[in-house]
Amino acid sequence: MTGRVFQNIPDQIPAGRTLVRSAATLSRRAFGALALSAALAGPTLAETSGDPVYIGVSGPMTGPQGQYGEMWKMGFDLALEEINADGGINGRPLDYIFEDTQNDPRQTIAVAQKFIADPKISVEVGDFSSTSSMAASPLYQRGKLVQFGFTNSHPDFTKTGDYMWSNSVPQSQEQPLLAKFATEGLGLKKIAVMYLNTDWGKTSKDLFLKAAADDGAEVVAAEGYLGDEKDFRATLVRVRDAKPDGIMLESYYSDAALIVRQIRDLGIDVPIMATGSIYSPDFIKLAGDASEGVYTSVYYAPQSPRPEVQHFVKAFTEKYGSEPSHFSALAYDTFNLLATVMRDYGTSREDVKEGLGKIHDLPSVMFPKVSFDPETRRVAGPEVTPLVVKDGEFVVYRPQG
Repeated sequence: MTGRVFQNIPDQIPAGRTLVRSAATLSRRAFGALALSAALAGPTLAETSGDPVYIGVSGPMTGPQGQYGEMWKMGFDLALEEINADGGINGRPLDYIFEDTQNDPRQTIAVAQKFIADPKISVEVGDFSSTSSMAASPLYQRGKLVQFGFTNSHPDFTKTGDYMWSNSVPQSQEQPLLAKFATEGLGLKKIAVMYLNTDWGKTSKDLFLKAAADDGAEVVAAEGYLGDEKDFRATLVRVRDAKPDGIMLESYYSDAALIVRQIRDLGIDVPIMATGSIYSPDFIKLAGDASEGVYTSVYYAPQSPRPEVQHFVKAFTEKYGSEPSHFSALAYDTFNLLATVMRDYGTSREDVKEGLGKIHDLPSVMFPKVSFDPETRRVAGPEVTPLVVKDGEFVVYRPQG
């Protein structure tokens, strides 16, 4: 499975409880080629009736990662409105049950047991981190319920068995591309890395270090931090003293925003890179002026001329009054993808597993086309786009000259 660094797109880029959703109706189904026809034809409402088809969602609605669950929910709800307006799943409404795990592996195990025992759950999506998802993977495999880890980039996530699938680009593919962008795109030779001290962060760091070294760069510092840390100054002094010519952050957007502010407060004036997890308008809001010049990469560009992307951005902005984040786009794409699978191949648990392996070149928001690699059960051949924050917005990075 290979990935390409650049997509052909314009420059400007806009950046413990159970929630049971009620199926809603609005206008237009926006997925694949139907997004284009819907955009051209205007609203088309269709009747849904009978028992809902349920997706089980395992993820954080409260706790330190609760904001990501809220972003998921925005994407899920928009997708549901459009899917059900277009007839749902062959006339049946699509709905979801959201179990709040706080991204705690102990809770994901309990939720897995609950979903597996509930016959109305056709497929599970989540949890937020690979660590939390992988804690429950053996249960889903034994229970023969697809676990669709749409934010799970750990390269081992899908290795538990054939019921683990993901449309998240794995770290084993993302990190070498980021390292190549750092060394070849930005010309960095001495790199410092700061990473979230979790399994996700440590795996990302290790993969980046190896790829950067293979590309001829020297890693002069690698500093971990805890997810609840707020004061990074002592760590950043060590980073500064290592005299890097660039800093790489293996971070989520909320902690990355704090780190870049403190980097600039200490007068460290070198290029900063970060994983695609920082791609959110909230990163720029939280980091303020310190976000200027920060580089990242994404797997979809909101200003792409593709009709699926343009429909999603417009519909999301109209519904919520804000720009969609990377996580909202992933959530929206995931429900649309699973809805297409269940329409075309059936709603039983086995139907979903077999259907995921049969879809081919399905247009989506995140990727121009989705097919799954039969061995890795991940999207084959995704493309990534490098970005930089300029004048308070994410824009496509264009090398000078």
